[in-house]
Amino acid sequence: MGSRRVAFRRIAIYAAAVGIVFGIAVLTGSLPSPDEARDWGEGLGDFAYIAFVPLFVAVNFLVAWPILAGAAGLLFGTAAGTPLALAGVTCASLAQMFVARRLAAGHHGNLLPQRTKVVEDFLTRHGAVAVMESRIVPLLPWGMVNYSAGLTRLQYRDMAVGTIIGGAPKVFAYTALGGSLDNLDSPEALVAIALLATLALAGALFVRRQIVLGRAA
Repeated sequence: MGSRRVAFRRIAIYAAAVGIVFGIAVLTGSLPSPDEARDWGEGLGDFAYIAFVPLFVAVNFLVAWPILAGAAGLLFGTAAGTPLALAGVTCASLAQMFVARRLAAGHHGNLLPQRTKVVEDFLTRHGAVAVMESRIVPLLPWGMVNYSAGLTRLQYRDMAVGTIIGGAPKVFAYTALGGSLDNLDSPEALVAIALLATLALAGALFVRRQIVLGRAA
């Protein structure tokens, strides 16, 4: 029981530290503007393609991934930015899952409240499919899924596969929007907006169906 308290304390301290760093970054204006990000990428030249994914992983601990995917579109265009952003969001998901599992200190699978065991069992049994569905559901923070998965017995392979397959459409949409900030009336931007709207509707219908099935059971 004592070691479980230590694990909970580690997780709480980590969450507080991330929140403090993010708050400082916002208050001090340390987060770069789109123009600053574009200038930074152009200054790196071809090395930007190599540096982007590691930087995506590091910055995603503080900045939401759609903003970083948009930055990929802004820096590299949709064609090159989409695979880079998808690689970044997948690696970031694995990194956040790894951090949560390390903070759990060997107690992953035993820290979540009893009422969430159904969710944990679903993740464990369905693996990649469960992760895919979580990426489609609207308003479900990916970071929360990543950290929560680290407290379950979900395999890293399932997190990666589920993120790549389930996240690809949204990653493409946000990357395309980032690359079209100067022209939101462009066909590329309109396709991205329509795709996001379609995914949101599909996700909402999926959630409604799960609620109905849950009540019927």
